[in-house]
Amino acid sequence: MSILKRVQMIVVICLVSVGLDQGTKWYAAKNLPKFEMTSYWNDILRIGYTENTGAFLGLGSGMSESARFWIFVCAVGLILSALLIYILKTQTQTAFGLTSLVLIFSGGISNFYDRAVNNGAVIDFLNIGVGSLRTGIFNVADMAIMLGVFLLLFAKDKQAENEAG
Repeated sequence: MSILKRVQMIVVICLVSVGLDQGTKWYAAKNLPKFEMTSYWNDILRIGYTENTGAFLGLGSGMSESARFWIFVCAVGLILSALLIYILKTQTQTAFGLTSLVLIFSGGISNFYDRAVNNGAVIDFLNIGVGSLRTGIFNVADMAIMLGVFLLLFAKDKQAENEAG
């Protein structure tokens, strides 16, 4: 795939993913009750505004502000930069594989943006589950990341295909 097609893919997927994520976060911040979940569909879905200063499922939220900055801003920024460079330069990934990587990148960049403009916190507002078996509170960027990871498990590397036959 040419560099132009890769850039077009990155731009389209990022615009859709980041746009949906930031739009839903804006709506959540303006319209949802703060730090209070409302239950829907027999408590399968809970919706409510919360701010996550940690990573996935709040991991690291108890760390000092300085440690969170170095890990969630500096380290994540470097990882996202490296991922973007890989996406732009790789010749071995299929379009399906690149799509999965761009979904991971777009979710990461949208949450990264949140941290930059929201005092180091990411806006989360969704929770699903049955009874006590529940997910953590998440957002659309987290869904893009998880979808990208799931799709990446099924993406075939062109080089591996070529070596196999």
